Amino acid sequence: MQLIDSHCHLDFPEFDPDRAAVIRRSQALWVSHMLLAGTTQATWQRLLATLKEFPNLYGALGLHPYFLAEHQALHLQQLAEQLSSQASNPQLVAVGEIGLDFQLPELDRSQQHYFFEQQLALAHEFNLPAIIHVRKAHDPTIATLKRFKLPRGGIIHAFNGSPEQAKEYIKLGFYLGIGGAYTWPNATRLQRTLQQLPLDSLLLETDSPDMAPSFAANQRNSPENLLQICQQVAQILQVSPEQLAKHSSQNFHQLFQLTAAQ
Repeated sequence: MQLIDSHCHLDFPEFDPDRAAVIRRSQALWVSHMLLAGTTQATWQRLLATLKEFPNLYGALGLHPYFLAEHQALHLQQLAEQLSSQASNPQLVAVGEIGLDFQLPELDRSQQHYFFEQQLALAHEFNLPAIIHVRKAHDPTIATLKRFKLPRGGIIHAFNGSPEQAKEYIKLGFYLGIGGAYTWPNATRLQRTLQQLPLDSLLLETDSPDMAPSFAANQRNSPENLLQICQQVAQILQVSPEQLAKHSSQNFHQLFQLTAAQ
């Protein structure tokens, strides 16, 4: 079995005391690779340094909507410069984490749209997939993605939309990130939607250190939890964990144009 954590934040300070040990323990639990999603301009160098230290990690650079107050227009130019300078880096595989977060009223929506659209344009320019953060904003996100038509699509991280919205994302070339939220007993709507999604659209993820699964409530989430997440999600889908892991890993390789050996 091979598992790939398609969305985590191993560069965050929460992992400073034991990052290498977490990666070793994850690998012992079949998690061969992990993708680190970027959040702010101030943390890109930290993320790139983490990639350099651990060759089994992949990464993305972007401006996360949750940290809107930290972003400046200048950071978009700096993102373009980073994507250009890292173009030959095989570990830098996407633009992200970018998107729309309408859950928090203090996050100005017009500003969010500006940064989202500018970064989608960069994903298009550099021919990279985009890793998309969406909270209470699926329909405007879909409408925006329809306008930009990214050639390589991307990932809808922590997908929590409807079956109809899932179909729209899939038609646009996006995979759906599935993680710990689906393991909670009260997540019945999510679980019903999951049962309607094709295996060739799914990517397993943890969002570590956040979004802890039910079996690790109130703990630091970790890629080490991906095996048990896979087992619980497979049970909901009524497939074997091995089958789900195989599809998720194949989907990851296809999206990022990687060989299985990578």
